[in-house]
Amino acid sequence: MTGVPQAKANGTIRILVTGGTFDKEYDEIHGRLFFKDSHVREMLELGRCKLSFTIRTLMMIDSLEMTAADRDLIAHACRNCPEERIVITHGTDTMTETASVLARSEIGKTIVLTGAMVPYKFGSSDGLFNLGSALAFVQALTPGVYVAMNGRCFSAEEVRKNRAMGIFEDL
Repeated sequence: MTGVPQAKANGTIRILVTGGTFDKEYDEIHGRLFFKDSHVREMLELGRCKLSFTIRTLMMIDSLEMTAADRDLIAHACRNCPEERIVITHGTDTMTETASVLARSEIGKTIVLTGAMVPYKFGSSDGLFNLGSALAFVQALTPGVYVAMNGRCFSAEEVRKNRAMGIFEDL
């Protein structure tokens, strides 16, 4: 968490669901990944989360299919929700693009995007860990936009996805 400002948090956390690998399921008959429902509530129950939170599903899409209008919808939801701390579940392929859009929007809230490289329903997913990390980071950080993956937290404008290694890293 080098170079990331921290602050004390109180209150309800808004969780915005956008889809991505985080929420994909596998269709064994047709051999494809698809969306049904978000797994976020189940994950929070499994992790015995005792935080006050509100979940809202904005969309269930692969982030490669996300448009500028979708990113505007995410920014609008962040700007207009009453909560000051927001976690967004998002596909990893364009997570940094959405983070940049949100950072440029200057919303004035603490926003943490997270996702998974492996779908939660596969059982070996990093999603549960990443969600827990994002919830911890959103409580400790000052207003701004961040990406939380694999136990690390990055400022929105200082992160990239290293596709060859399957990790997020500093620019």
